[in-house]
Amino acid sequence: MKKITLNVVKIGGNILDDDTRLLTFLTDFAALPGAKILVHGGGRQATQLAERLGVPQQMIDGRRITDAETLRIATMVYGGLVNKQIVARLQALGCPSLGVCGADGDLLRAHKRQHPSIDYGWVGDIDSVNIPLLDRWIGQGLTPVVAPLSHDGAGQLLNTNADTIAQEIAQAMSTAFAVQLIFGFEKSGVLLDVTDENSRMPTLHLEQYRQLRSEKVITAGMIPKLDNAFAALKKGVRKVIIGQAEKLPELVAGKNGTLIEMYDE
Repeated sequence: MKKITLNVVKIGGNILDDDTRLLTFLTDFAALPGAKILVHGGGRQATQLAERLGVPQQMIDGRRITDAETLRIATMVYGGLVNKQIVARLQALGCPSLGVCGADGDLLRAHKRQHPSIDYGWVGDIDSVNIPLLDRWIGQGLTPVVAPLSHDGAGQLLNTNADTIAQEIAQAMSTAFAVQLIFGFEKSGVLLDVTDENSRMPTLHLEQYRQLRSEKVITAGMIPKLDNAFAALKKGVRKVIIGQAEKLPELVAGKNGTLIEMYDE
C-alpha cells in the first residue's frame, strides 16, 4: 500500500524577521496540498530580546547555550510571539493550524543534554515524539505549527534546536507516511561560498559533507541542519531538501535547493 506524502517543513533564519518574505513563504505553505507540519525557529528574535534585556548569549556550532534566563526568553519568543504570529497568519490564509510546543499534549519528551566537556544548560535532546497525537491532528485537517521547545516529563521545559525537532518529527512520522523533510531559510541551499548564491550545490552526499566540514567550508548554523538531514535519511525519511524558503513550491518539487543524499550515486 502506497504511503500518503507528508511534508515536514522547518522555517528559520532571516525569513522570520522579514514580514514580506515570511508572508510569501506562509502563502505557499498554506497552499501545499495534503498533510503537512511546520516547525519554526526564531533564534535572531530571541538573541535581539536577550540583548535588550542584557542577557549574554553564547553559541557553539550553531547551538545556543541556554541558562535559566535564556530559557525564559526562548519560551516567550518561540512558544509565544513567533508561534502565535505564524498561526494567526496561516488561519488568515485558510490553513487551519494549531500552534504548540513540545510540552503540549506531551508532544516532545526530552532529557537535558549531557556532554563530556560543554554545559549546554537547559537544552533538550529528544527521547520521543507523540505520533498518535500528530496523527489525530492531521486526520482532523489541522496543520501543527511546532515551536522549538520540549519538556522532560517532570515539569522542566527545554530549549531544543528546531532543525533537530523537524528531523525527529520527520523520522517518527515516516513509519506511517512518505515523509519529505524541507529546511527553509534565507539561502538558496548549501553554498560552497556563503557570500555567493551561485555557489549552491544541487546535491550533497555524506562524504562530501564530512570533507567540507573538516575544511571549514561548512560551519556554524549549517552544521546542525546537515547533521539532522543525514540522521533523518538514515532513519527512514524519504527525501531531505535544504533551500530558500520563498521558493517552497520548487523545493517540494525537487527543482531547487540542495538535495541531501547519503551516498554519491
